[in-house]
Amino acid sequence: MKKKRIVIKVGSGVITEANHIAKERMLNLVSLIAEFKKTHEVILVTSGAVSAGYTALQLDRKRDISKKVLASVGQPILMSNYKRMFDIFDISISQILLTEEDFDSRVHTVIFQQIIETTLANGILPIVNENDISTTEDQLFGDNDQLSSHITHYTNSDLLVLLSDIDGYYDDNPSKNPKAKIIKDVHSIDPDKLTEEHTPNNKFATGGIVTKLKAAQYLMNRNRQMFLCSGYDLTTIHQFVLEGVHEKGSLFSRKVETR
Repeated sequence: MKKKRIVIKVGSGVITEANHIAKERMLNLVSLIAEFKKTHEVILVTSGAVSAGYTALQLDRKRDISKKVLASVGQPILMSNYKRMFDIFDISISQILLTEEDFDSRVHTVIFQQIIETTLANGILPIVNENDISTTEDQLFGDNDQLSSHITHYTNSDLLVLLSDIDGYYDDNPSKNPKAKIIKDVHSIDPDKLTEEHTPNNKFATGGIVTKLKAAQYLMNRNRQMFLCSGYDLTTIHQFVLEGVHEKGSLFSRKVETR
């Protein structure tokens, strides 16, 4: 029986905290992925290179060159932490760095797809991040939410899971309205919501809810699904993926018309 394929994207706010790698949260994620791999094919999209770099070198990340330097310093820090933790579960990993251009070129896209298929076929976990070190701004998505949505589509994955510092998509701003409620099932997105200013909660994040909605819209337009939930409490995604239980979090999917 063919395994289902999922893409898991984890944000900077989950991976780092107080200028340090959040090792306990990272280990919880690694442990979860190890469990998922028993029944699923898993692709991990990880943010955190810039924030990991900041743990070793405090540069102003608002400057483009500083951000590139931080990413170059942080990438090996991030990956070495992942490797140590996945070694505990005897899981081999690979690192794949992509840009938006890799999805605009048929040749590059096919190469990327072949790499993913080969690593998965050999039981290796592909870990993907955006290559923002040697690229210009117009070559980048600028956030891993939209990168992960493209990866989900082009690898024919069944589901994208966004593990974030927010626990779902609310009907109003929960920081301003204490009565705001999570919308569990989202079948359409107000176009105005897709053009609002990005409002990341973490200073090292590049997105916020807007980039997540754009990622969701991209997948819904292609009849694919996205699940948004907390990366701090992995119970929600564990229940959803392994038990088919949807208690928290938001599932974005195109509504199936019934006759």
